[in-house]
This record gives sequence, C-alpha cells and structure tokens, in this order.
Amino acid sequence: MSDPRRDGLPTVLFLCVHNAGRSQMALGWFRHLAGERAVAWSGGSEPVDEVNPAAIAAMAEIGIDISTEFPRPWTDEIVRAADVVVTMGCGDACPLYPGKRYVDWDLDDPAGLGVAAVRPIRDEIGQRVRELLEHLESRGGSTSLQPRS
Repeated sequence: MSDPRRDGLPTVLFLCVHNAGRSQMALGWFRHLAGERAVAWSGGSEPVDEVNPAAIAAMAEIGIDISTEFPRPWTDEIVRAADVVVTMGCGDACPLYPGKRYVDWDLDDPAGLGVAAVRPIRDEIGQRVRELLEHLESRGGSTSLQPRS
C-alpha cells in the first residue's frame, strides 16, 4: 500500500465510538464522492463486531456498498497519517494530537435504529462529506481546515 501523503492525496479519518454506523457511512460516502482524488479511513474507540445492518441497507439504497467493511480500532499511526480527523460522538475517547486538524460532526447515533430512521442520518452525513470535499478542493488540500482547540 502506498503512502497517500507521499502521493499528495488529502487523507481523512472518520472516527466514532463503535465504528459501525456513522463513521462507516461517512467512509462510504467519501470513497463514493472522492474517487481517486483523496483517501479515507475509519475507526472506533470501542469497535463492535459488525457494521450496523440498517446502515448497510440505507447506504445500499443509494448505491453505496459498505457491506464488506468491518469495525476497526483507530491506531496512533493512522491518526498521525491523516490530514483531517472527523469525530462523531466519541468525545474524550477520540485521540487529540496537537496541531492535527479536527472537525467534529454532531450526529445522531444510528445504533438500534431501523432503516427508516437511519436514512436522515445517512443523508446528513452525505451532505457533510460533500461540504468537506468542496472545502478541501477549494483550498487546495486539507491545510485550510483549522486545528481543534
């Protein structure tokens, strides 16, 4: 696997607690919308055994397949390699490195919800991913996002 930073591609890391819903949907959206223009990963502070089936189904409805993904823990190496870290409800459990660029998305947790209740969360994540990509592109990369204080 080549190092995306050496390839000059912006790298985004999506983090939540279980890495089973929000961060997996964000990863799916990002890969779908960014294509080869950027790299994304996801992770969790307390990963569970499988991706939320309602999240998989909701994403499949719009033609994005996240069924082969699985929850992963974040590692220091991955966090340090990311240009932008997007946190989603992991609070103090999310890693904080000085000078690292952070964006916090306050989103409902889809855990335990059916597909109908996950759809609005999916759509909001999709909009936020679009905005993130537009911001990265308009500023020539990730350097425009400000570090979290």
